[in-house]
Parts: sequence; C-alpha cells; structure tokens
Amino acid sequence: MFQIPAFELGILNAWIFMIWLILMPIFTSLFIKDKNTSKKLQTSAPVKYEKPLNFMSMAVVIFGFTYSIFLPIEFDTIWFYPGLIVFLLGFILYISTMVSLRNVSVDKPFDKGSYKISRHPVYVSMIFIFISVIIICLSWIFIVLLCLLLFHLVIAVPAEERYCLEKYGEKYQRYLEKTPRWIGLPKK
Repeated sequence: MFQIPAFELGILNAWIFMIWLILMPIFTSLFIKDKNTSKKLQTSAPVKYEKPLNFMSMAVVIFGFTYSIFLPIEFDTIWFYPGLIVFLLGFILYISTMVSLRNVSVDKPFDKGSYKISRHPVYVSMIFIFISVIIICLSWIFIVLLCLLLFHLVIAVPAEERYCLEKYGEKYQRYLEKTPRWIGLPKK
C-alpha cells in the first residue's frame, strides 16, 4: 500500500467497482414489483443515533465513490485477480438478493434466496465490494472507509434485528436461530 494515495482521473479507475453502491437503490426499485414494499424496505429500523449513523454511512459511500473516480486500478499486481473474485462474489450476492426480493412481502421475514445464507446479504455485498477495492487498488483510505462502514453496521444491525423480532415475533426468532448474521451455511 502506498503512503500517499494515487490520485489520477481515468476511465479504468476503481469507480467501476464502486458504481454498484450508488446504483443499489435504483436496482431495488427496478427489481421489486410492489412500490409499497419498495418504500417499506427503504425504511430503516429505529436506532438511537439513526440520523448521524445514516449520514455517516452515506458520507462513507459517497466519499468512497468520489475518491474511486481518481483511484487507479492496479492491473499489474498479483492482487488484481483475487480482488476481482471478491468483487464478483459481492456483486453476485447483491444481484441474487435483488432477485429474491422481487416477489417479497414485508408481512413476514425474508428467508428466501440469499437470505438463507445471511440475514443481511446487502450489507455483506457492500463489505465485499469495499474489500475488493482495497485489494485491487491497495488503498489504505478504503481500509479507513471500511472500518467506518463496519462501525455503522455494528450499531445498526442489532437494532434492525431487534426491530424485526418485535415486528415478526416467533417467525423471526426461528429465522435468527437457523440463519447466520453475516454469511455461512444455514443452521440445521
């Protein structure tokens, strides 16, 4: 990793990987048929410091995307292909999540598709995308951004799960018991 980050405007820069984080809300609205469901999905669970946390996470994503416009991809390193694989895993996970949300009802917990291997597949895909940029571009700035994103998730995810437990009750409790929080094989 470089002490002074690279700062070059170019077509083959890291924005190619980060654009998906900006396009996620658009994809969500395109994939989900019922517009009321789409609005409910964009409503976050009540968190004590919700506004500052949401502001921080949006700032991280926006700054990450803006910086990625000027961050060259390091094609000639041994890290490019492992980073590309991590990106593809995150991207495929995100797309499969959108497909599984296509006919979802907000009246019950989501437990189809990628929600069988993770209770928060969208967050996992975001983490994968940030990690892929770290690997591909060897950027310490993205390590800092990832740490800020993880800080947000450490606070927001338990609050979301408590909210869903209150909303869905025993159905969500069974889902909690059989599905890992981040990623893994479903529990028996």
